[in-house]
Amino acid sequence: MQVREVLGRSDYALISELIPEGARVLDLGCGDGSLLEWLKANKKVEARGVELKRELVQQAISRGVTVYQGDLENSLKEYPDGAFDYVILSQTLQELRQPLQVLQEILRIGRYAIVAFPNFGHWRVRLSHLFSGGAPRTKLFPYGWHDSPNVHFLTIEDFEESTRDQRWTVEKRMFLSGHTRGTAMPNLMAEVAVYLLRR
Repeated sequence: MQVREVLGRSDYALISELIPEGARVLDLGCGDGSLLEWLKANKKVEARGVELKRELVQQAISRGVTVYQGDLENSLKEYPDGAFDYVILSQTLQELRQPLQVLQEILRIGRYAIVAFPNFGHWRVRLSHLFSGGAPRTKLFPYGWHDSPNVHFLTIEDFEESTRDQRWTVEKRMFLSGHTRGTAMPNLMAEVAVYLLRR
């Protein structure tokens, strides 16, 4: 099934499907705040964000989004339990030093967590690694080993194992290959995974 785009991204379209109107939303690693701005305009959410890069925080604020500049790995403890309905972690999980700890905090401060990440088990990544003998490079992962923001190279199978180990409830799983949703054999065929979790 073809997936429309929100702000040029199919994963944003899937994320926007999961968030009901009027929800309290925190976007971690929110970048320039464009998703939060879209959610405010189209879903009337109460939007907040956390972003590390000062220039992106300024861009988000200029969009009318409330964004805090900080390292999300250290700032989550400041939020009380259940402060948000939904906490979004989109394309950021693989860049964190302590991803499991962050996920635990997200599920403490939010009723639900929406986690989107690139699948390093995708067949193109596997082939790139196999044939080049070096760090995989694909359209989705164009970085060299020395300038990649990715610290953890997780697959869908890895994430599924973690959800079982932590006893989190997976409310919904959605997988993308390009703009196509619902791929068979997601660990091999999906480029991006989007999960809706709760404790």
